[in-house]
Amino acid sequence: MTALPASASSGTDTSAEPEVFLFPITVRYMEVDGQGVVFNGWYLTYFDEAMTAFFAHRGLTYQTMQASGYEVQTVRTEINYRAGVRWADPIVVAVSPSRYGRTSFALDFQVRRGTGQDTEVTTEGRITYVVVNTADHTKREIPPPMRAALGEAHPLH
Repeated sequence: MTALPASASSGTDTSAEPEVFLFPITVRYMEVDGQGVVFNGWYLTYFDEAMTAFFAHRGLTYQTMQASGYEVQTVRTEINYRAGVRWADPIVVAVSPSRYGRTSFALDFQVRRGTGQDTEVTTEGRITYVVVNTADHTKREIPPPMRAALGEAHPLH
């Protein structure tokens, strides 16, 4: 999957969202449940893939983090479902930093379906991550390369 820059045509006017990163996904058949919509657990996978691509797009791959002695762990997730997403729906996951602490940060996520005026936010999420040392998994301050990659906070919701 190839990430789209915020200025790319994704069906969402991103002119007011300078820090938003868009990660395209096409829903696979195996991700749909008996109700015909994406099973709820897949949204965390979508968000995790989008988070990794977000950092890579901003010049900080997960491998670079680990080689530098740190990585992130999820400590809190929030998901608000507004509408179901179905098999083969082309969607994008929008990602934007929403909050920073000394050792943790939160990213906002939106699953968006449609184009132009017909764009619909189907799901919103927020995940709080804590930065940890790779050696012993103890908390550590957000390193300068990560803080630079995160940029300014622009909450999506």
